Amino acid sequence: MSSGRVYTQMGLLGESLTQVLIPASAIIGIGFALLQWFLVSKVKVSTDSELNNGYKDRLIEDDLEEEEEGVESPDVVAAKCAEIQNAISVGATSFLYTEYRYLSIFMGAFGLLIFLFLGSVNGFSTKSEPCTYNTGSMCKPALANAFFSTVAFLLGALTSVLSGFLGMKIATYANARTTLEAKKGVGKAFITAFRSGTVMGFLLAASGLLVLFLSIHLFKLYYGDDWEGLYESITGYGLGGSSMALFGRVGGGIYTKAADVGADLVGKVERNIPEDDPRNPAVIADNVGDNVGDIAGMGSDLFGSYAESSCAALFVASISSFGISHDYTAMSYPLIISSMGIVVCLITTLFATDMFEIKNVTEIEPSLKRQLLISTVLMTAGIAMVTFFALPSEFTLFDFGTAKDVKNWHLFFCVSIGLWAGLVIGYTTEYYTSNAYSPVQDVADSCRTGAATNVIFGLALGYKSVIIPIFAIALAIYVSFSLAAMYGIAVAALGMLSTIATGLAIDAYGPISDNAGGIAEMAGMSHKIRERTDALDAAGNTTAAIGKASLPLVLQLGLLPLYRLPCLVPLAGIKAVDVLTPKVFIGLIVGAMLPYWFSAMTMKSVGSAALKMVEEVRRQFNTIPGLMEGTVKPDYATCVKISTDASLKEMIPPGALVMLTPLIAGTLFGVETLAGLLAGSLVSGVQVAISASNTGGAWDNAKKYIEAGASEHAKSLGPKGSDCHKAAVIGDTIGDPLKDTSGPSLNILIKLMAVESLVFAPFFAAHGGLLFKIL
Repeated sequence: MSSGRVYTQMGLLGESLTQVLIPASAIIGIGFALLQWFLVSKVKVSTDSELNNGYKDRLIEDDLEEEEEGVESPDVVAAKCAEIQNAISVGATSFLYTEYRYLSIFMGAFGLLIFLFLGSVNGFSTKSEPCTYNTGSMCKPALANAFFSTVAFLLGALTSVLSGFLGMKIATYANARTTLEAKKGVGKAFITAFRSGTVMGFLLAASGLLVLFLSIHLFKLYYGDDWEGLYESITGYGLGGSSMALFGRVGGGIYTKAADVGADLVGKVERNIPEDDPRNPAVIADNVGDNVGDIAGMGSDLFGSYAESSCAALFVASISSFGISHDYTAMSYPLIISSMGIVVCLITTLFATDMFEIKNVTEIEPSLKRQLLISTVLMTAGIAMVTFFALPSEFTLFDFGTAKDVKNWHLFFCVSIGLWAGLVIGYTTEYYTSNAYSPVQDVADSCRTGAATNVIFGLALGYKSVIIPIFAIALAIYVSFSLAAMYGIAVAALGMLSTIATGLAIDAYGPISDNAGGIAEMAGMSHKIRERTDALDAAGNTTAAIGKASLPLVLQLGLLPLYRLPCLVPLAGIKAVDVLTPKVFIGLIVGAMLPYWFSAMTMKSVGSAALKMVEEVRRQFNTIPGLMEGTVKPDYATCVKISTDASLKEMIPPGALVMLTPLIAGTLFGVETLAGLLAGSLVSGVQVAISASNTGGAWDNAKKYIEAGASEHAKSLGPKGSDCHKAAVIGDTIGDPLKDTSGPSLNILIKLMAVESLVFAPFFAAHGGLLFKIL
């Protein structure tokens, strides 16, 4: 291949400047997160143990509104808020410490497995043969690849754990502060909650980028110019991130939904008391669950998505003309996109916290949606800039032996279509899950005739909501592949993830607001304060659903390269995968079944834990005198223990299913069957994940639509405690494990199996298909 075909010119951004810009943007992101934390911490903290009943921190708000009749003094309310906040923080921290102790054993065992498997075979390339994809580089020994893949796995796992834990600490630090700020007005509470979410968003995005950048430079000390070997080993980083995310999502999801279901079924349906009434024994466990599931689990999940998609794009770039010519800047294009995303998200955040003021509850959801739109528009301009400066005007991509000439503006369109397709999917999701539109209002209206029709309408809505996202994904895949082959697909996913800091801020904002409402209820604050926090929470539900629905686009786009890599390794002697081949077809149908098997396991786990929770809550209401009258405190600790024990026990079988399936399929049946398995799980898993998340979100907001009674139609459905409202609560209860456990966890199932297959691809290529060989 002539050098003229490889390049017409080099990119304008030099290697030295690239090596400065990427870590600099990460450091700026971390600095901005710390600044936001400082602004949140300006809600004063003092240590008055007498007023605070032994707790270390007491939150005091200087400018509280005048007390309403029947509401306690500001000092007493603040002390109660601090007490409740402390209980939530202690419960969440205790659970995560216990969970991480279990996961540390898993990390060590699975890291050893990676080392032993990969240490027994050569990587994609060997010294006795040309490196894969004809890059011509000399490759490293098997033990070296095994060692560095294991190190990358452990780094990814630790970063994922840190992302989840820091997110939880930030959320529990901010929830009571948001409650107290709500006494000043909804605008003040919104800024506190959003700034707190921003701390998590920027810390995760910036630290993930920085650790990945430093890992690449550390590995380069050994690999030198062998970019293919380097990025082959760095894929372990994505595997580590998603492994921790799987257990975090499943364990945290079981925890929070067991408590939520128990609290709702007994408290709201049977006892007709408010959602976060302090008389409910499961209320503390419910609020703890918001932080360990919707914050810690979600943070690990999105970090895993970022790590995997980045690793996929970097690996494909290493086998292009960039790798041949050792163009560091062009190969770092995925990291440069993420760097630009941090800067764009920083500017976008200012629109929510400094440039526009929230004056009433109707402005909350538009403000959050405006964040998504502004970040998308600004990022499009940013992508154009970095594409022009980082990439040569023309270069060559190698798509598994086939050379494709590509221009830099092709990649601009690939990244942009992923970015905008994500926004389209997000707004489609909003239409199907927001109670401002007819789909959710129809679900609410169906509650007139009971829970059965509510369930029917909700399921139909979820299935229908899949249509537009799938067409958007299909279009993005077709255009990206046509312009830049598999690399185009990989960077399209990164386009979606480029604004991850803003997306995470919005996602974390929701549980913080939810906790703020719970604290307001438990502290006995006025109904007006609870209305403000409920408005914050309702807006967060819709925008969180937008993020959950957009994630499958990332999976489809960013992980498609991973599905081809294990199957077309030259060492396996496979040139193509034929669906009509029995080996492939059996993998296809088994893979399509896996999301249903996994969903069944996670939903049954929630059900089993919720069953114990319901029995305990009923027992306390029936046997503790004065509990319903509010003269005696319930036994919160027992309910917390039920959720903790159940989640730690029940997260193991689903996790084992996901982690072991690719190993068994690849070792016993070979890479062709594994290819079918991955394709089947992708096709069915995306549909199930989107419909589950949207069904659960619609049921949740249908309940809130009835409770708010903000329109004549909503008022006609009946007040809280009516038969219609109880039917809506039952639908919401059914939807809880769908939208917060099974749906999000399915995203991890798909990407984790893909990246695990890539990491173990050399072993499968050399020793896979043992059963067929024996037969």
